[in-house]
Amino acid sequence: MNHERWLVSYADFITLLFAFFVVLYAFSKADQKKHAQVSAAIDSGFQSLSIAATLPRSRTSFESNKSYVFADPFQFAVQVNSDVEVRTNLESIRRDLQKRLSGQLARGTVSIQLGRGGLVVSLREAGFFDSGSAIPRPETMGTLHQISESLENCHYDLRIEGHTDTIPIHTPEFDSNWELSSSRATHIARLLLQMDAISPQQISAAGYAEYHPVVSNDSIEGRAQNRRVDIVVMPRAVLDISSDDAEDKSSWRKLTSQ
Repeated sequence: MNHERWLVSYADFITLLFAFFVVLYAFSKADQKKHAQVSAAIDSGFQSLSIAATLPRSRTSFESNKSYVFADPFQFAVQVNSDVEVRTNLESIRRDLQKRLSGQLARGTVSIQLGRGGLVVSLREAGFFDSGSAIPRPETMGTLHQISESLENCHYDLRIEGHTDTIPIHTPEFDSNWELSSSRATHIARLLLQMDAISPQQISAAGYAEYHPVVSNDSIEGRAQNRRVDIVVMPRAVLDISSDDAEDKSSWRKLTSQ
């Protein structure tokens, strides 16, 4: 009986293992060469377009000891309004709304405020909705038309926000204040769109339930003020990540008025 036959199988195994590592090594060398060729082609392309010379040299390379420059895909071309221009525009809209809605302002069914978030037109529930309903009363269409006419040339975005008080709601139509506030905001947004007040690309709707009160909910009067739909005329903000020191300056930058 030959007790050394296992050496034959062992030798075959070692041979196959060696061949496997040779193949892996060949693949790794081929990838490095291909990466270097791709990098050189990209570099040559940008050099021919005269782009590389204008950009910071901070991108990685597939070749060690050599850096390549790539165009930054996150640079945005943004039309920026100055603070003064935005404030002037919003003040003009506010004056026009105050003139059109003088009766509603006197009755307290509408309020208008200009703040850091933009121009806010608040529609009180008492003047626009029945309790627990998301459908604006028919007699409120006149007020919404007046707001629509004032905003029809507005080039800022509109965010329609629904708000409630802290009293829970549970009806066959609405399980919570989230659903009620969202539905009210959506109805007002739809009406403004039907009136051609603003393009669909500029408008959004959101429900905030009872979590953004303007006053305390401890009194009947306070809860009445918190039940509202806000039409917010907003300055635009964009993400500015093109600057090298964006982290120091805060990545999110308000480009318009504060």
